[in-house]
Amino acid sequence: MGNKVITKISKLFPRFVWEKLANIDWVLFLSAVLIAFGGLVTMNSFVGEQNYFFEKQVIWISVSIVLFLVVSFFDFRFLRRTGVVVLIFVVSCAVLSSLFVVGHISKGAQSWFSLGSFSIQPSDLAKLVLILVLAKYFTRRHVEIAHIRHIVVSGIYAFILFFLILLQPDFGGAIIIFILWFGMVMVSGISKKHFTSVVLIGAITFCTLWFFVFQDYQKQRIITFVDPLSDVRGAGYNAYQSMIAVGSGQFLGKGVGYGTQSKLKFLPEYQTDFIFAAFAEEWGFVGVLTLFALFGVVIWRILRNALWGATNFEMLFGMGVAILFMIHFVINIGMNIGLLPVTGITLPFMSYGGSHLIAEFLALGILVGMKKYNRSSYKESISLQ
Repeated sequence: MGNKVITKISKLFPRFVWEKLANIDWVLFLSAVLIAFGGLVTMNSFVGEQNYFFEKQVIWISVSIVLFLVVSFFDFRFLRRTGVVVLIFVVSCAVLSSLFVVGHISKGAQSWFSLGSFSIQPSDLAKLVLILVLAKYFTRRHVEIAHIRHIVVSGIYAFILFFLILLQPDFGGAIIIFILWFGMVMVSGISKKHFTSVVLIGAITFCTLWFFVFQDYQKQRIITFVDPLSDVRGAGYNAYQSMIAVGSGQFLGKGVGYGTQSKLKFLPEYQTDFIFAAFAEEWGFVGVLTLFALFGVVIWRILRNALWGATNFEMLFGMGVAILFMIHFVINIGMNIGLLPVTGITLPFMSYGGSHLIAEFLALGILVGMKKYNRSSYKESISLQ
């Protein structure tokens, strides 16, 4: 009976569809979906009868999942072409520039395109674009990567996006761009001598930003992370409330819907920046360990797919995606427990918002699409002949 049902279902779709579905890394996909579901449940639990964030997030997660499945069917070898990557980079820069003309201002930043009841933040997709550009650039120069000019040229690509995002101003997004570039330079095979040069460039850049770019409130955020309790009614308020929420979860948590910090709205930006604190309060240490394990699985599967990449381009792209997720994860968790400044950086798959979800599932979709022609697939096809 069971075999007949399976046979009937299999006839509903062409064979190539089943082959492509079989190619999907379901462990990676399901881990990411479970993390998104964790954020969704936490979001719904503390808004009571007003399910504004929950309902919109359901839509964004659904769109992102469909996008992932569709994109995973594509053959992404066309991204190896220099002209294609350059075009994507130019379009991305044009979109970021257009924000200053038609962008929507929210909380002092002109970072969104308003689409009625929804908004799109292009900087999230710009991070993915930078990964593509750097993967392509370092692939072409892999043999001579030790030459410092390639670090400088790749830095120029990153700086263009960094500058356009910083002008919005989106300090958190700009920092992600810089660290992403730095991380990809490290995995590209840079020499130790040039590693020191990169560190010095980073230090000089930070000093320049501190004295000539950062606003007073941004400096205060950085200073306050050293001792959030020194200004709990001002710049340290968010971090202080977040630390209380995380600590109050204890071992098993207070239970879904019983987080007092989030339920009574002492915890600010509970659906975005501090979704982890709200989750930790309700799910406790056990829930946090489970969440960390799921993130660990996501990073492991990304790196596994990257290491089996058909060429250096696929490998570097996968490495870049892993670095991007790790940056977001470390910084968001760090600011939730008072170890890093509050910079408005989302937690991958979990924080409210459609732009970052689309970018994240798009990145995974591209990675899975590349999996069809990676080295492991090639070996398997040879063994079957």
